Amino acid sequence: MFYHLTGTVADLEPNLAVIDCGGIGFAVNVSTNTMSRLNRGSQARLYIRELIREDAFDLYGFGTMAEKHCFEMLLAVSGVGPKAALAILSVNTPEGVSMAVLTDDEKALTAAAGVGKRLAQRIILELKDKLKKQAEELSLPASDPYVPTGEEGHSKLADVTSALTVLGYNRSECAAALRGLELENLSLEEAIRAALRNMMK
Repeated sequence: MFYHLTGTVADLEPNLAVIDCGGIGFAVNVSTNTMSRLNRGSQARLYIRELIREDAFDLYGFGTMAEKHCFEMLLAVSGVGPKAALAILSVNTPEGVSMAVLTDDEKALTAAAGVGKRLAQRIILELKDKLKKQAEELSLPASDPYVPTGEEGHSKLADVTSALTVLGYNRSECAAALRGLELENLSLEEAIRAALRNMMK
């Protein structure tokens, strides 16, 4: 099983990168967002998801683990194949997919080629339920001094935690990202961005 590929970007085609690793060129399907990080002749590392079928062995590569995790979550939705998942991640960042699911934003998903309204609704429905369950499992104990008080604060905490789970963060990482944030005074989008900034410190 491949975890990542590190090598020279030998060639770039629409949604395809050829990574030369020790003289072997691996054809890797990539999103437009990941493609924008790559330059022909430069070194690159892509996190890999393999999809093996009877007649194909395809590699999908991602510039970040968050994008790979989001791709895998999209694949878990009935009716979403790798082509549709990659198309969604070509017009949305992983954070954007989180926001679309949490705010019922069908348009953000239907902007992707081949994703219609019905499929967008299914993605939102299935992922929202999954994210809520994960957020509950990752929720901070009530005794944690960083848990906001009030109904609105708790609701926003759950939503931000849900968004972070899409990106693959665990409970301790979510707790660290949320520390010091006054969620009651931030919009959902501002709160997610602030949490991600905390992750980078």
